[in-house]
Amino acid sequence: MTIDTRALGFGSGERAVYATDPWSSRGRLFPETSSLTRSEFQRDRDRIVHTTAFRRLKHKTQVFISPDGDHYRTRLTHTVEVAQIARALARALKLDEDLAEGVALVHDFGHTPFGHTGEDALDELLKPYGGFDHNAQSLRIVTKLERRYADFDGLNLTWESLEGLVKHNGPLLTKTGEGTRGPVPQPIRDYCELHDLELASFASLEAQVAAIADDIAYNTHDIDDGLRAGLLTFEMLEEVPFLSELMAEVRSRYPHLEASRFTHEMMRRQITRMVEDVIGVAQDRLKELKPKSAQDIRDADRVTATFSGQMAETDRQIKKLLFSHIYRHPEIMRIRAGAAQILSDLFNAYMADPTLMRSHYWVNHIAGLGEAARARHVGDYLAGMTDTYAVKAHGELFDHTPDLR
Repeated sequence: MTIDTRALGFGSGERAVYATDPWSSRGRLFPETSSLTRSEFQRDRDRIVHTTAFRRLKHKTQVFISPDGDHYRTRLTHTVEVAQIARALARALKLDEDLAEGVALVHDFGHTPFGHTGEDALDELLKPYGGFDHNAQSLRIVTKLERRYADFDGLNLTWESLEGLVKHNGPLLTKTGEGTRGPVPQPIRDYCELHDLELASFASLEAQVAAIADDIAYNTHDIDDGLRAGLLTFEMLEEVPFLSELMAEVRSRYPHLEASRFTHEMMRRQITRMVEDVIGVAQDRLKELKPKSAQDIRDADRVTATFSGQMAETDRQIKKLLFSHIYRHPEIMRIRAGAAQILSDLFNAYMADPTLMRSHYWVNHIAGLGEAARARHVGDYLAGMTDTYAVKAHGELFDHTPDLR
């Protein structure tokens, strides 16, 4: 993939014509006075960072449960790595860096304790009431569940930030109104009745780079954490030609490098190659599209920021490697079963006796709710828990809590 270095942005100069203009935002659901010192997207990013939901990411699982060791990624450190890559891509493509960073920082707000295990467990528990989707939960958090401001619930983010949160993985509806990945979650449909996020179009290019940054980040750091945990070996990585080539390159240059430094040298090359691949593809597609505005990006018939065909195949191979050796490893599956049991026990206990929830707000606001609304309320409470809080809460209610170590 060839990159036109003359077209790159390095943090100075004007934004590209297809960048999202913070001074022309579509606004907020609840109108507010503009800031004298910050753009609208800077304000969004700052609000995201100061939330309770952001702080909770520190004790939420990425892949390895936190008691496994302090050096493994948590949902927070994953989020920071995604934001760093998203900002680098946005800068190179002359986009609004603050919007890209904000979407990256908020994209995992809706994740439950215990990573995807928790999401799967909550989805199963809430199936009779509409199920659970972490993107929809992220939207609920920033539009309803965060209670910090005097004038509104949520964060009152701009239309562009909310669009990026909901559609960073692509349109949710076809042009004929059908769901692109199944039914659109009810919380997203409900919000769009108030503030239409135009679910049949692509999101801004800033949101697209945040989405691909997520793939780049976890493809890389899950390998790093897998090697640290002993679930992966360098020999296993040879299954993927791209990784094999990177390792050969590092060995050739540093033939006697210790394992930890070897891993880092390989990982930094992996990130660089993937980032440069996305930049090259985006530049090519921008030349074809010739967008005159951010809306032209939304109206395009395909995604603009993505991997090349060759890198997409590498991405598929890496994901297959991670699933077979890490995500479906017997020890990880044992821990997944225990985590799912914790959430199931807590859900049933709180549904039977809401007073067991140790918060006046959550107890007081469940009174008078019908069964479906009560289940969603309990689901919100559980989704907001950290790993440590969920384990502690279970230990206080039950004689035996599954060992997640």
